[in-house]
Amino acid sequence: MLRILVTGALAVLAVAPAMADQALATSKSCMGCHGVQRKVVGPAFKDVAAKYKGDKTAVEHLTRKIKQGGSGVWGKVMMPANPQISDAEAQKLALWILNTP
Repeated sequence: MLRILVTGALAVLAVAPAMADQALATSKSCMGCHGVQRKVVGPAFKDVAAKYKGDKTAVEHLTRKIKQGGSGVWGKVMMPANPQISDAEAQKLALWILNTP
């Protein structure tokens, strides 16, 4: 019984940070154009994570891209700028995106 409780608690702890960051992404309207596992208008976050895997500049690059927007990397659809997102929030989102399995 104890093993089941410990396993359940660990599962909740493992998912909680991901859900908290997904909540931030949802609150900032990111999920209107991106899915975690599938492309919507923009690329799936798992695809962004795969593209930038091992790139030491990825956090800074994506933080800037979230704030300033851009186009051409994933096709013709432009990602709008998001100046209402703070630098700290943009960095948190970038880290979460880069750690998407």
